Amino acid sequence: MRKLQNSELERLNVEEFRQAVKMPVIVILDNIRSLNNIGSVFRTADAFLVEKIFLCGITATPPHKDIRKTALGATQSVEWEYRENTLEVVEELKKKGVRTVAIEQAEQATHLQDFNPKKQEQIALIFGNEVKGVSQEVVSACDLVLEIPQFGTKHSLNISVSAGVVVWDVWTKLNAQKKP
Repeated sequence: MRKLQNSELERLNVEEFRQAVKMPVIVILDNIRSLNNIGSVFRTADAFLVEKIFLCGITATPPHKDIRKTALGATQSVEWEYRENTLEVVEELKKKGVRTVAIEQAEQATHLQDFNPKKQEQIALIFGNEVKGVSQEVVSACDLVLEIPQFGTKHSLNISVSAGVVVWDVWTKLNAQKKP
């Protein structure tokens, strides 16, 4: 097996990305501290054609060298918007019929493997602060809480890892539904 060169990967350019049909998923970052985590989420959003990212609270915004370092240009392709209050974004999206989903460990959470998104349903995935997680007021306002099952000694995954796991899972489930 031979590794492929970047030029062989046939990726979209920024304009083609902007015109491409997106996965009906919005990502909301609730008070993320790490600029590297933010950049990494942008890259994941680019990889799986996420519709938009909302950067909320203390979450930093592009342009910033530490976001750019991990985003590798994804801040130019993925649509994003800064909003001060995460709860307000969640409430606005719910009024528009978007299903709001907190990624958190909570009572009555649905395990990720049991989550079955509907093909045409728009979903907002909310990821929280590296220490405190998604704020309780936001968790309480959401339509659903998803938990990534874990089996080791640690209590959580890094937010950029959680975003990669959940966005990939939703991508695969939505694309599996497209097959006859």
